[in-house]
Amino acid sequence: MAGICSPGLTRLIESDTMAAMSLTTIFSRYGRSMLVFLLLFPVLYAATDIEPEAARLTFSDASVVPLAENVFATETSPEADSKASQSATSQSVTSPSGMPSAGMLPESVASKHEFTKRIANPKVLFLKTMPPPTRIDLAGVYESHPGFEGCEPHSEIVVKSDEKIVRSKLDGRTLVLEWCGIGKTKVILRTVNPVTGFVVDESVELEVASPNFFLMFCTLLGGLGIFLLGMKNMSEGFQMIAGERLRRMIALLTDNRFAAVGVGVITTVLIQSSSVTTVMVVGFVNSQIMALSQGIGVIMGANIGTTFIAWILTMNIKPVILPLIGISACFFLFGKGERPRSFAMAGLGVGFIFYGMQLMQDGFSGMSELPSFIECMEMFSARTYSGVLLCALTGCVMTMIVQASAATVGITISLASIGLIDFNTAAALVLGENVGTTITAMLASIGMSTNARRAAYFHVAFNTIGVLWVSALFLPLDFPGIVAWVVGIDPVTGEIMNSRIGLGIALTHSLFNITNMIVFLPFVHTAADLLIRFVPDDGESGPTTRLTGLNVRLLETAAISIEQSRIEVQRMGNCCRDLAATVKTIIESDGEDQEAVRKHSDRAFQQEEMLDTLQDEIIAFTSGLLSGNISHDVADITRNQLKMADEIESIGDYLVIILKSNLKLHDSGLVIPEAEKAEILDLHRQTIAYLGSIFLHYAQRRPGPEVLPLEHSQGKTINAVAKSIRDRFIKRMSEDRFDPQIIIALNTQLNAYRRIREHGRNVAEAIGGVR
Repeated sequence: MAGICSPGLTRLIESDTMAAMSLTTIFSRYGRSMLVFLLLFPVLYAATDIEPEAARLTFSDASVVPLAENVFATETSPEADSKASQSATSQSVTSPSGMPSAGMLPESVASKHEFTKRIANPKVLFLKTMPPPTRIDLAGVYESHPGFEGCEPHSEIVVKSDEKIVRSKLDGRTLVLEWCGIGKTKVILRTVNPVTGFVVDESVELEVASPNFFLMFCTLLGGLGIFLLGMKNMSEGFQMIAGERLRRMIALLTDNRFAAVGVGVITTVLIQSSSVTTVMVVGFVNSQIMALSQGIGVIMGANIGTTFIAWILTMNIKPVILPLIGISACFFLFGKGERPRSFAMAGLGVGFIFYGMQLMQDGFSGMSELPSFIECMEMFSARTYSGVLLCALTGCVMTMIVQASAATVGITISLASIGLIDFNTAAALVLGENVGTTITAMLASIGMSTNARRAAYFHVAFNTIGVLWVSALFLPLDFPGIVAWVVGIDPVTGEIMNSRIGLGIALTHSLFNITNMIVFLPFVHTAADLLIRFVPDDGESGPTTRLTGLNVRLLETAAISIEQSRIEVQRMGNCCRDLAATVKTIIESDGEDQEAVRKHSDRAFQQEEMLDTLQDEIIAFTSGLLSGNISHDVADITRNQLKMADEIESIGDYLVIILKSNLKLHDSGLVIPEAEKAEILDLHRQTIAYLGSIFLHYAQRRPGPEVLPLEHSQGKTINAVAKSIRDRFIKRMSEDRFDPQIIIALNTQLNAYRRIREHGRNVAEAIGGVR
């Protein structure tokens, strides 16, 4: 009798589950290694899910075909399966309802089922045993089948499975599957109605599947690394393109709050790290180059600028990623000139960012079918207020570890794009990522002045308060729903369109930071006053742990780094000029007021110690900068700054020699004759004016070559005056008797002034770019 299609019938058979294995967590001392661990923890957790939650056997109309007589002998032959299918097509008969009618029951019916068993790879997890057997109740499968009504069917295995993969056996009316290894096989069951002779043959495809966790690990790790490398290359390319204009923009910052916000936005767009911008602000405030209110404005602008990378990630340039990388690499490797290579580096960075994002999405997509990973992701649901706070806290911790909110935003977009987290969760994660990025400024402010710490505290307070008030309104105002309405809602699901979820995340990031800035902007000066009130000066009179605002994070941004080190070199010049003024005060004294002499000498030695410390920090910073990947122009500027720091410190040493010479005379109760003392004071005033004109030229950013004629004329005068003083004193030595200590002191001081002039000339040549 011709076979007919069996009705659709699905039976879900629950199977045993194994307890999750405990994993040993290895913490790395480096932040980005910790981020990799957090990203891969769900993978490792899912790897312990070695037993599926349910086994599934399915009867479907499309899969039920009459079984050819020789199918058992050729069950692995594609030709036999094809013939069986053709036979089924030509002989199938169905009732209008699709159910077999009385008198139309087939003599035999064949069904084909696919049963996938996902387990962890024992070689990866070092498991000693496989999952427990799965038991399938066959009575439950056939009890409602019309061919077996009113009887107890008899089943037998006619084709056994590969015992290296699955051992199959019948235990009464139960099919027992014992899992043995990784691979695919099948088992064919024949079930007979002993009364009517009706036969159903079931071909059950069995697969013991193991997700390739090592491949997932490598894909995620490689994607994250390429993404971070792309951000670095894009930032360096933008900085080299902007060049001197970026440095001048930072230097010309005024107390206008809107200008400060604009500088923060543009700077962060170019360097692609609000953390680095904030570290720069902390350094400027520490050096007293930037007022606290100015720093607050730049910090608010930096939060807006960091959203730029999220908008870049929403672009759909997947077809041109590899061509972009290839073309940019050719121009970068073989191009001539700094500017074309800068554009090529920026292009390489953009290409690497998108390629890294694609790899991370591929790595995460492999986990989308793992029940334990899905269960882990379901823990982060922003459908309640506590869930919003949990997601925000998670985003905060991730960003604290990697210290780059742009990277964690990219990870969030990857997870949302493949459906592992919903849009509400992604939006809440983005809120927390804004708080996590503040950790860098806090670390940079350690050991700095009170004002620098105030700037770092504002960054934390600004982002934290913003997250708190937005989180409170997150669900009542349906913030994700508003964003979804703007970017597009799927009419079927009522949720944000999956193709635009990245756009929604970028818009969420921007809306939060822009709105928070608008709320705080009118209260910039009020915030500065509150910080001064609640973070009072700690009475520090001596030097702090770090005198400069130079931070290792600034080495990532060469264009801004040399501006920061330039300010510190300028600070060295001011300190040297102050030291010269203090020495002048001691020269003018006759040594009678010992308390005043001691006070001024202590101050002079502190200033000289400050010069030494400033030089050490500048040398350490500029040396690290020179060892990095910087342009030729930046390298030349950095070398000149290094030279200037060394020369200014040498000037300070000779000023201290003059100081010690006078103190030694005071201790001996001796004084330089009045005529020579007046001449020495006049020479000292000319030296102060000489140094002041050079340092002022550098501070005002005048063209470098203009300082050389000025230095030559004033320096020549200093040498001439020193020589004339010596010549006149030598003549007087033949007429009057002087104490040998006075002769030695006068000769030492005149020699020191001539040395100061030589080092001043070297400073001027460094400013003028003379090699």
